[in-house]
Amino acid sequence: MPENPEPNQPTEPKVRTLDARSLRGLAHPLRMRMLAALRHDGPATASQLAERLGESSGATSYHLRQLAAHGFVEDAPEHGKGRERWWRAAHDGTQFDETLMYDGDPETRGAADTFMHEIATIHAQEVSTWLGDAHSWSKDWRRASEMSDFTLRLTHEQAHELIHKMHDLINSYRDLPPAEGMETVRVHSHAFPRRTAK
Repeated sequence: MPENPEPNQPTEPKVRTLDARSLRGLAHPLRMRMLAALRHDGPATASQLAERLGESSGATSYHLRQLAAHGFVEDAPEHGKGRERWWRAAHDGTQFDETLMYDGDPETRGAADTFMHEIATIHAQEVSTWLGDAHSWSKDWRRASEMSDFTLRLTHEQAHELIHKMHDLINSYRDLPPAEGMETVRVHSHAFPRRTAK
């Protein structure tokens, strides 16, 4: 990626690719929810995260230190006032390496399974929250949301190509100039094979 992208060119998000060690450090439901909160809502203290997630500040403090030890969060001293420590996400996103599902270490395979199931849980919770809150949004925003599913007949190469084309399209909408009415929009993408009845 060039150091100074051309004007109007979307910048690539800063993504952390998981290896076996970092996966084991992240694959915990509370840690994943805390990291997501810092990515979506910006820097926070352990106490603020505890209140937001319905946890004790002792638990969030401990898990923030674990996330920091694995390089997922870092200090945000510019937000600090008084003695409370502020934290921010160190990356925009996380990339999962599918080979971790087949790692020779059972602990790594277990962490991979926990990680993937927690991602699915987070997605389901976000959709449920939207459905419960949709009435408070304008008709324009309700029309601009969607829950669709499609069934295609593809080879694994074609499925891989489709996923990358979707990611390229989504990333082309990053770093748009500020506009009136702009909101944070979550986009979920799921693609997986399904065996059909014989």
